[in-house]
Amino acid sequence: MNAHLLFRAVVYANAPSPVIPSVPEIIIGLIAFAILFFLLKLKAVPLFEKAYEARTSAIQGGMERAEVAQREAEAALHAYTAQLSEARGEAQTIREEARVQGAAIIEDLREKAQEEANRITAAARASIEAERQQAITSLRHEVGSLATELASKIVGEALDDQVRQSGIVDRFLVDLEKSGK
Repeated sequence: MNAHLLFRAVVYANAPSPVIPSVPEIIIGLIAFAILFFLLKLKAVPLFEKAYEARTSAIQGGMERAEVAQREAEAALHAYTAQLSEARGEAQTIREEARVQGAAIIEDLREKAQEEANRITAAARASIEAERQQAITSLRHEVGSLATELASKIVGEALDDQVRQSGIVDRFLVDLEKSGK
C-alpha cells in the first residue's frame, strides 16, 4: 500500500493543488462576489431594512398600545373600585336609614298599642264602675225593701212610706260601712 501511495504522489506532484485556487478563479470569484454584493446592497438590503423597520415600529406600536390599554384598564379598575366603594357606602346608608325607620315604626306601633290598651283598660274600668254603681243601687234597693218588710213584720206596723224607708235604709248602710272599716 505504501508503494501505491508513493506512485500517486509522484504522478500528481505536477498537478495543481486542490486547496489553493488558481489566479483566474480568484479574479472571477472576486468579480462575481462584487456584483452579488452590489446587487444585494442595492436591492435586497433596503427591503430587509424596511421589513426590520416595519417590524420594529409594529412592536413598538403594539407595546405603546398595550401600555395605553393597561393604563385604561387601571383607570377603569380605579373607577370601578371607587363606584363599588360608593355603592357600598350608599348601601350602608340605606341599611342604616331602614334600621332607623324600622325602629321608629316599631316604637310608633308600640305607642299606639299602649294607647289602645290604656283606652281599653279605661273603658273597662268605667264599665266596671258603672256596673258596680248599678249593683250597689240595686242591692240598696233590695236590701232596703227586705229590711223594710222584715221591720214591718217585726214591728207589726206598715212602713210603706217610701221617703222614710229610703232614709232608714241609707242610715243603716252608712252605719254598716262605718262599722266594717
